[in-house]
Amino acid sequence: MNTFRKWAWAYTALFLGVVALGYIPGFTDKDGNLFGLFRIELKDDILHLGSAIWAAMAAWRSEWASRFYFRFFGSVYFLDGILGFLFGQAILDGGLFLFGITSRDLLGNLPANIPHLIIGGLAVWVGFVFCPKLAQP
Repeated sequence: MNTFRKWAWAYTALFLGVVALGYIPGFTDKDGNLFGLFRIELKDDILHLGSAIWAAMAAWRSEWASRFYFRFFGSVYFLDGILGFLFGQAILDGGLFLFGITSRDLLGNLPANIPHLIIGGLAVWVGFVFCPKLAQP
């Protein structure tokens, strides 16, 4: 199994873990906020579960599918984090389309968008920088 596919299996586990965290007592506060910072709703769980399933299918299928996952998924996820940070709403959950630009303070935007920037940025790095270097002779 090559490096792309191993990374895709790791992302599968990551997203399954993200979904599971919301259902483990102690990780959410009395208001349902994960780590007391932000609310994870059913639509978020569905998106995270879909990301896990896509990563698993890519890892199982082929190196090409895994590379495509990291390049496409990473780009979209990273863009989602940027838009959420800049506009208070993101695109993957439909917030920007449903609610438009909302004003939030910097601290309100950070907890919800930093994970998207890190996970998306790492995926972009894996897809475009790290793994292609491994393929070179």
